[in-house]
Amino acid sequence: MAGTLPSSLLTGPSPIDEPRQDSAVRLPLRGAVLEILLGSIVATVVCLGLQFLVARLGISEPSFAPEALAAVGSALVLVLLFGLVVFGHHRSPRWLRTGGTWVALSAFTTLALAIPLQGTRYYFGGSSVDNGFRLQYMTRMASTAGLADMNYPEVAPYYPAGWFWLGGRFANLLGWEGWAAYKPYALCWVAVTAVVAYTLWSLVVRRRLALLAALVTALAGMLHGIEEPYAWPSAAWLPPLAVLTWHVLRRRDPAPRGTLVFIGAFVGFAAVTYTLHFGFTVLMVVTMAVIIGVFRVRRGDALWPTVRALFLRLLPIGLVSLVIALLVWLPYLLSTSFLLDNPRSAAQHYLPANGAFLPLPMTEATAFGLLCLIGVVWLLLRCSRNEIAAAMLTIVIAVYCWFALSTLALIAKTTLLAFRLTVVLDVVLAAAGVFGLLELIGFLRHRLSGRYAVRISAVAFALGLGGAVSITQHAIGDALEPSVQTAYTDYYPTGVNAKGHRDPEEAGSWTDDVNRAIDRLSDRPPQRNVVLSTDYKLMSFRPYWGFQQETPHYANPLADYEGRAAEIHRWSQARDSAELVRMLERSEYPAPTVFVLRNPDSPHSLGGASSAESGQPTGLGMELKADAFPQLPNVRDYQVRFDRALFQSPQFEVADVGPYTIAVRN
Repeated sequence: MAGTLPSSLLTGPSPIDEPRQDSAVRLPLRGAVLEILLGSIVATVVCLGLQFLVARLGISEPSFAPEALAAVGSALVLVLLFGLVVFGHHRSPRWLRTGGTWVALSAFTTLALAIPLQGTRYYFGGSSVDNGFRLQYMTRMASTAGLADMNYPEVAPYYPAGWFWLGGRFANLLGWEGWAAYKPYALCWVAVTAVVAYTLWSLVVRRRLALLAALVTALAGMLHGIEEPYAWPSAAWLPPLAVLTWHVLRRRDPAPRGTLVFIGAFVGFAAVTYTLHFGFTVLMVVTMAVIIGVFRVRRGDALWPTVRALFLRLLPIGLVSLVIALLVWLPYLLSTSFLLDNPRSAAQHYLPANGAFLPLPMTEATAFGLLCLIGVVWLLLRCSRNEIAAAMLTIVIAVYCWFALSTLALIAKTTLLAFRLTVVLDVVLAAAGVFGLLELIGFLRHRLSGRYAVRISAVAFALGLGGAVSITQHAIGDALEPSVQTAYTDYYPTGVNAKGHRDPEEAGSWTDDVNRAIDRLSDRPPQRNVVLSTDYKLMSFRPYWGFQQETPHYANPLADYEGRAAEIHRWSQARDSAELVRMLERSEYPAPTVFVLRNPDSPHSLGGASSAESGQPTGLGMELKADAFPQLPNVRDYQVRFDRALFQSPQFEVADVGPYTIAVRN
């Protein structure tokens, strides 16, 4: 069995049956890896091809036409997918069935998500809020072949760079700037995630069930997961990998080493893409080992041999994941003496409403809520005799435990960002709901007269298709609608938005003018400038280095956000230009070469009246933020103002651009 993955755990006359010992290898390890690679390539090609066609629709906004096309197009693909489930898995060659499934899953996610965005170059959420730093990271990675912090020069990266580093290579391949490549890259990952989920579920259930599980995974992602495309894969793939892990830890005979390496690769993937999911996955794997060990000891097994056996199963998983994690985390660990002097991050200082209350998707009065409710019932009824139910119930319990621990962490004035695990809970319960429904259908077909079998299947087909269409339309029309509108109204670096609007009262309308002024005054490429700016979106579109990050929650803890804020305040207190220059030269941080400050006396002053008319303090201003956790919003804004005379020196080149004054050090 070495080097192979377990056979299907769900076999027998009914769709869901009791787990049994591996009597045959369903999918060799080499075949699984090959499917993942080929499926990812097919998904990428299909997704890019459909995006190319969608971008040529040319529908002017506002309009419901894109939503209508997305709803109908995705519904047609759903009919094809359900047809594959009912008719396609015994009447055609295997390569055609598998390839057709890859194409259909890729087409479904792409049509549903790309058509609403057909008139904008932005992904869901535009360039606002969290997307600002995501675009900044993508832009940074597109400008360098190595690892680097998204904002600070000479600082080892803190946020996992794996997804964004690949995104930088994708942008280089297209010859696009990083921000522009973010949308097609993210959509490709959503398509790839669905296709890989199909292969991963195929390791532990039959192909038909795997297809339905992958489909419902994609639906769950449209509701809550795909707006963080770098976090979505590790959330979507966790349930089948958890089932595989439970099976490997539970089996008595020697575990296939290839399977342990495979699991370790997934844990390592989570480490280099999304730290929270990595921590949760590690907790889940260890918890599974503890639960299995406790049950074995209670049944009479000796304690230490049980601990040793389970430890030897966990060891290769840990070693493989560690090697992969170090590909991204090693520079940061070296910078902190391997955590001996690790500064505290403010990234976890955030508690929104959906993090304060326990997630209960099974109580929602929607088709998805009903599916989750069925999933809860199935997990509770089957967990004692079914490996899949036991493993998935362990994930559900772990999510709620994480919420409890996150609440307890408030005592230490932090959180565990538990709300980010809601998407994991949604995926698990939705997949469990599919398994429960199929078991119910099998039960009815077995208990009722054979003449009702076709009718039962027809009703199940219709209800399943209708539910999938309902969830898709809810995602397109409600869940994603605010993010779609932001993608159309946020400004491009050209100073206009996707609708062609330009309002001088909006900061984004001046981005192009500011960038051209910086180029003219500095005569340096963007990556050789360190910018101190009150408009942080500048760093989303060009690979400027930033002296300060927009908020302490996005900032690299190695960069000393509070120390830099205090340094900016000291600079603003300089008596004259000469003293400011001396302070910049003696700064312990790489000093700014470009200042982009708000000019309240400009006729284009954002917000209307000038400082003289409004009675506000004079001087060139910039906005800084301080951590205000646990308040919401979790930041406190305050202004720092520089006397314009500080930049009236041969050491600076100064220009006024709209509402900004730009000062560049010679």
